[in-house]
Amino acid sequence: MGQRCIADENLKQTGFSYTLSLIQGKYKMTILYTLMEFGVVRFNEMKRYIGTISYKTLSTALKELEADGLVHREEYPQIPPKVEYSLTERGRSLMPILDGMCEWGDRHRL
Repeated sequence: MGQRCIADENLKQTGFSYTLSLIQGKYKMTILYTLMEFGVVRFNEMKRYIGTISYKTLSTALKELEADGLVHREEYPQIPPKVEYSLTERGRSLMPILDGMCEWGDRHRL
């Protein structure tokens, strides 16, 4: 097999680019990590846990993750309203990547 030539390639056509398109953004990985660690989480719990995220940014990121099939939103018809978020099977399939990042961080933290 010959050496690949960058002139013949396109980053947008790689699996890496597709994965990145789903998880890029300042807080998406943090949201996925939160759901990986705690399972089912309510909106305000996640907001408090992350701390630095605005309500609008959290809401937007959760909607995008839900649209991409990574997060499940369960709304309960009660007063006050109750909404819980969890990972879908597709979202859980990203966990080996997140676990690897956590392990790398634990080993290389200064």
